[in-house]
Amino acid sequence: MNEREVIARLRRIATDPAARGLADDAALLDGLVITHDTIAEGVHFLRFDPPASVGWKLVAVNLSDLAAKGATPRAALLSMSVGDVDWDELFLGGIEAACESYGLSLIGGDTIALPEGAPRVLGMTAIGLAGPRTPARSGGKPGDRLWLVGTLGDSAAGLAQLLGDPKATGPLVDHYRRPVPLLAAGHALTAHANASMDVSDGLLLDLSRLCAASGCGAEVDLGALPLSRAFVAERGQGRAARLFAATGGDDYALLAAVPPEADALSLSLPSGTKIAPIGRLVKRHGIALSHGGKPVPLPATLGFEHGGI
Repeated sequence: MNEREVIARLRRIATDPAARGLADDAALLDGLVITHDTIAEGVHFLRFDPPASVGWKLVAVNLSDLAAKGATPRAALLSMSVGDVDWDELFLGGIEAACESYGLSLIGGDTIALPEGAPRVLGMTAIGLAGPRTPARSGGKPGDRLWLVGTLGDSAAGLAQLLGDPKATGPLVDHYRRPVPLLAAGHALTAHANASMDVSDGLLLDLSRLCAASGCGAEVDLGALPLSRAFVAERGQGRAARLFAATGGDDYALLAAVPPEADALSLSLPSGTKIAPIGRLVKRHGIALSHGGKPVPLPATLGFEHGGI
């Protein structure tokens, strides 16, 4: 079974309203936003990645889900495989640093030992206090403008650098290894959004999930996608680079469908935050891409999906 098939099967079990039909990355239960993410060696991080950065990343990817729902981090449960004392100590140092940075209390979890040489599998459940509004993916409406907070493609470009040279360094590698959850921006954005989510598996794939949950389609201008200076220096900003950015994973940007009368540019966001309108939701189904006013065919692969399409 691939990822979509498993989730479809689980919907028969997850019938509590808190599950939101498993159409979201987080549950909403009694005023709490609850999310769980697992990262695995060889899938979400490389065997030679610094253990502290792996710990940081595990916390950050969970907090990104809370950010997308406008939640305030409160507590977390950690699941980890153990066995290498030095690696484990450095990994836990990264967990500790991220928890201290974002005011996240570790309150429990579980440990297991895997066979020698098995890839590490690490998980965290993060719990946040819901804000005044907790937009689901399913709340988007035709006519809503699509806003993106953050930049696209940095992590995928950083991963490509590391695969070419395990000793590579720089801002793109940093983005891949140590993503920053956009918590403050999430608080501001969700106050006005009909639907919201973080971008973790690629913009086009994640947008297709938002559209499916909301029962509509989308138009996206590739030329409007926000790119960092480091990405442009490495990959350029032509159509091919923008398609690479739109399908790369591990961005942890925020995507929101906002009513057209609301101007997200007027939001009070942290200094230096990048926010851009990238398109809109429409009545017809599917995603239509354009660049420079001309239509662009959808790529064969929209992003990263476990187990294939």
